[in-house]
Amino acid sequence: MATQFEDSYHRKFYYLRLSITDVCNFRCTYCLPDGYKPTHKNSGFLSVDELRRVVSAFAHCGTSKVRITGGEPSLRKDFTDILSMISEQDGIEKVAMTTNGYRLEKNARQWRDAGLTNINVSVDSLDPRMFHQITGENKFDLVMRGIDAAFDAGFEQVKVNAVLLKNLNSGELPAFLHWIKDKPIQLRFIELMQTGEMDSLFERHHVSGVSIRNHLIANGWLMKVRGKSDGPAEVFCHPDYKGEIGLIMPYKKDFCDSCNRLRVSALGKLHMCLFGDYGVELRDLLQDETQEDALVARIQGQLADKKQSHFLDQGHTGMTPHLASIGG
Repeated sequence: MATQFEDSYHRKFYYLRLSITDVCNFRCTYCLPDGYKPTHKNSGFLSVDELRRVVSAFAHCGTSKVRITGGEPSLRKDFTDILSMISEQDGIEKVAMTTNGYRLEKNARQWRDAGLTNINVSVDSLDPRMFHQITGENKFDLVMRGIDAAFDAGFEQVKVNAVLLKNLNSGELPAFLHWIKDKPIQLRFIELMQTGEMDSLFERHHVSGVSIRNHLIANGWLMKVRGKSDGPAEVFCHPDYKGEIGLIMPYKKDFCDSCNRLRVSALGKLHMCLFGDYGVELRDLLQDETQEDALVARIQGQLADKKQSHFLDQGHTGMTPHLASIGG
């Protein structure tokens, strides 16, 4: 194995978030309120071969978990081929995806057979009308059937992402807790993050995850120990619940201290941070197998410049116009 990817703050990177498309068929208010609009003119998203070379380089440098993101990753016709390719890479132990659940009911078993080990589904409300209002799509029942299909296909746990939005879904904690009492769902509440084009929405709907954290602790929930390839969530469990609660609070002090993940966009750019100011071009080094050493050297060289923090608490949002653009 080549040297483990590590930055100047001695953070090691075991986790790659790999966007394979920025196309999405939902219109979530906090991400793509006007729907997907192409913003680039080039040869298209990374091919399966280019993606394989990215994953191979990361695997050879200690990465053990790959999360496939979008947009909506399942919109790619070769999505199952991509799953198979990643799962076959030596050193990759977890192959995860984040999905809106649109195609989960029909494909959960096929994806599991292809090597998918972990799945996150976005469900911002358990009220079908509120779900429609937030996502722009009247697909609540379809997504719920998809989660059931994932369990039927053999996934032991499904993670469900919900973005906290004041005056929309922020009062649904009791309903969500009831939902996970007898289901092995890790419900992850994600604090709304301020991106470049969302200032007014942020001001209207941002709510801190601290109130939920305090509620959980006061009601007997216990924090779990974090694994080396886990994401940024603080995870809580309770003896009376099959499900778990995860809190992702990017405005919390020291949030970035445990950063263990890097991002590669669907167009082949390396992003050190979801809120970074720039992306580093990798695509020119993804054209044949002989380029891997140069690819690894470029990535490791850029890690020297990875910042200690995202500086969100200081109002810095980088150049990220919306979360779909680099697989947020």
